[in-house]
Amino acid sequence: MNDILRVAVVGHTNTGKTSLLRTLARDAGFGEVSNQAGTTRHVEGLRLMADGRPAVELYDTPGMEDAIALLERIDELAPPAARIDGPERIARFLATPEANGRFEQEAKVLRQLLASDAGLYVVDARDPVLPKHRDELELLAACARPLLPVLNFVASPDARSDDWRAALARLGLHAVVNFDTVAPALDGERRLFETLATLMHAHRPALDRLVAAREREADERREAARREVAGLLIELAAMRDRLEDESDAALQSAVARLRDVVRAREQACVDALLRLYRFRPDDARADALPLTDGRWEDDLFNPETLRQMGVHLGTGMAAGAAAGVGIDLMTGGLTLGAAAALGAIAGGLWQTFGHYGERIAAKLRGHRELTVDDAILRLVALRQRLLLAALEGRGHAAVAPIELSEAQAARAAEGDPEALRWRKGPLPYALEKARAHPEWAQGEGDQRREEAIAELAVELA
Repeated sequence: MNDILRVAVVGHTNTGKTSLLRTLARDAGFGEVSNQAGTTRHVEGLRLMADGRPAVELYDTPGMEDAIALLERIDELAPPAARIDGPERIARFLATPEANGRFEQEAKVLRQLLASDAGLYVVDARDPVLPKHRDELELLAACARPLLPVLNFVASPDARSDDWRAALARLGLHAVVNFDTVAPALDGERRLFETLATLMHAHRPALDRLVAAREREADERREAARREVAGLLIELAAMRDRLEDESDAALQSAVARLRDVVRAREQACVDALLRLYRFRPDDARADALPLTDGRWEDDLFNPETLRQMGVHLGTGMAAGAAAGVGIDLMTGGLTLGAAAALGAIAGGLWQTFGHYGERIAAKLRGHRELTVDDAILRLVALRQRLLLAALEGRGHAAVAPIELSEAQAARAAEGDPEALRWRKGPLPYALEKARAHPEWAQGEGDQRREEAIAELAVELA
């Protein structure tokens, strides 16, 4: 037996057959999707892989447009009284010139279903149940292949899911799954393949393998996405721009420069997430970050900075002197004379202090540093969490872009304790570490940067 399950995706025109394949394949570019009837005119196929091996072949077919007339024609060719079985009735029709003429599209559907192991009958759950649908199902049933109805667009307020389930049950189709191709449930794919496995028991091992592989891929994708966002936040927290000229013009220029860098870095993260989830570059839009006039912050001597200086200097007198500078500056008790003396210490110990010595000397000379405000870090984190949630629940048939605004992030946070923590709680310690490592803003650093990103990724879960 061929281990690959061959499945024809069939149904009326414009029910979302191509959209279903796009979402299952996670390929927004598969086929052509349009509101016009009959967009798909030919059979197209794709394979779903599990652990590097093909598990399922799916075939997109044209929409059935005139099932009522076709069923009447088949009854003429093979009257029910003749007691000819279903596949033979279909074969008689496929041998006629009409199969390549008036009923060409329907013939393509029936040929593909006969060549497949099973079929997925895609229903637009917003449509009323009509006689044409019953005739379509009678034609498809005549192919003698297991048929699994898939209710699409069930998230719409206009969905008639109960009507469809009742109508399908009257036709003997009791196994039915909901799968909204625009906004699929997180377990929607698993339910579809598990239900299909109940109809195709011989192919259950391949379907189980596919489900397990795709769930592993989803977990790996989520982890990679969180690390991407964590890397963004670490780099933003580490950013600093020394401003030696504190004139208004220089300040405005520095703020504009920082805004541009922050926006570009966030957009790069959005682009990376869209690629990771295999969406198009224009599938998400974000408001411009409402960055304030920068952030004047005296964070040079936060605990992580002191720890770093202590580690580098050991236990000698210089380390104690540097710590004393930090304490004096933090308490605001530094006198002019002490500043001059400690400035000399900082300048003289440049080789020992590394870049911290230069920053201490600059601080004591009155130079300031522009950094990304905590409020902006919170906003970026909220928006990226919102984007991750949207990508998790977005089907590849969706057309409207994801909108990411500050207001949306705030609303989403109201009912989410983790998001509320990002809004009002203490920022994760990993970001405090990043404040003390400006080299991390350029993606540089040792293992500690990677550890901080991993630590922060957990906070984003």
